[in-house]
Amino acid sequence: MWPVNKKIRVMVVDDSIMARTMITTGLSKTPQIEIVGTGFNANDAMAKIAQLRPDVLTLDVEMPGISGIDFLKQLLPRHPLPVILVSSLNLRVFDALSAGAVDFVRKPEAGQNESFIAALTQKVQAAAGAQVRRSPVSAIPGAAGAGAPLPLLGQRPALDQVIIGLGASTGGTEATLEVLKRLPADIPGMLIVQHMPTGFTQMYADRLNRLCQMEVREARHGDEVRRGLALLAPADYQMRIVRSGSRYTVACVQGEKVSGHRPSVDALFFSMAEQVRCKMVGIIMTGMGRDGADGLLQMRKAGAFTIGQDKESSVVYGMPMVAQNIGAVQIQASCENIAGVLLRQLGQL
Repeated sequence: MWPVNKKIRVMVVDDSIMARTMITTGLSKTPQIEIVGTGFNANDAMAKIAQLRPDVLTLDVEMPGISGIDFLKQLLPRHPLPVILVSSLNLRVFDALSAGAVDFVRKPEAGQNESFIAALTQKVQAAAGAQVRRSPVSAIPGAAGAGAPLPLLGQRPALDQVIIGLGASTGGTEATLEVLKRLPADIPGMLIVQHMPTGFTQMYADRLNRLCQMEVREARHGDEVRRGLALLAPADYQMRIVRSGSRYTVACVQGEKVSGHRPSVDALFFSMAEQVRCKMVGIIMTGMGRDGADGLLQMRKAGAFTIGQDKESSVVYGMPMVAQNIGAVQIQASCENIAGVLLRQLGQL
């Protein structure tokens, strides 16, 4: 966690002078943040970083010359500092996250500068204490989706009566991928909440669907929870589970924020604790704050098997730390090992 009395030194990299001005002016309004410099392209930024020594970098994904993604690949091995991406609605943001960026915020549309700065400020503060992780180098069987399939769990009736909930925030896009790409195509039904700006959840679900064995898609109101399908909560909607006899569906409604978020991990986990009458598993992963911790505790009290991401593999050890501290977590594991823990548990059913 970043010391309260220590300023966060931020460098802003963007090829647009208007964007640089807006970001530097907006972030400077927070007393804990100090803008130490700016860069107008990748080469300019690279030349300044060693001297300016920022704690956090904000980076435009699309820049002329060297793109933000190629810049990250050059930067992070030499200067492993937390990077927050500033991106339009662009699939390449996920390539940049895969290259080592910590989080991202969507570029503002007309009249949205204030909410953009508020979101960016929050992400900069979270990133200041983040652990920059490089992508694992080990090859994962079946990780490419179209490659060799992982061994199936098979026709076991007990697994038809299992529902898995997973929640993540900062650092979670890649951590969740590390879990899902190690799971077989016939995994029990999964519900996923990832804090993410509007417009990106569809693209993220499509990416997971390409890279993982099971079907993954953005949830729609009324979707049925079933084996082989992982449903991702749509941005700006709360996703809750609804029981009708032995059948389970999801309700996706905007509603109020829960634990400061929409979608909220707590909203999903509390609904699972209240509604699910079959076996269930709760997984809480990297993220700032405590969203999901209380809901996971209720799931455990309702009989769920619960897993928390460990400190060493978390980009931000906030949500899983709180869950661990309040007794919501039964076992901790790295994002690379969570799938193995889950599969062993399912093998005992």
